[in-house]
Amino acid sequence: MKKAKKGYTVEQEQMARFAKALSHPVRIAILQLLASQTCCYHGDMSEILPVAKSTLSQHLKELKDAGLIQGEITLPSVKYCINKKNWSLAKKLFEALLTEVEVADSCCDTQN
Repeated sequence: MKKAKKGYTVEQEQMARFAKALSHPVRIAILQLLASQTCCYHGDMSEILPVAKSTLSQHLKELKDAGLIQGEITLPSVKYCINKKNWSLAKKLFEALLTEVEVADSCCDTQN
């Protein structure tokens, strides 16, 4: 694994960026909306999602900056789709982390 700044790996830095982008319910709703489309979404998402256009624009920018979606913001309409390459990378990184944590957790005797 390549080391990034501050001693974290490139993978850790990338996963943290993806996690930050996924850390709001509106962004999850945007991704679910895009995943339900057969092609890029073109329209006014604020008619579907319960959020102001300016707020929507900020959330779209966060997802785009993280590389999870691609497209254009031209409010009131947008043209967006999921960035399949980066989504595949996010899935791979999170699956590896979840598997690693699951294995680590199985060796501990925890009782709640």
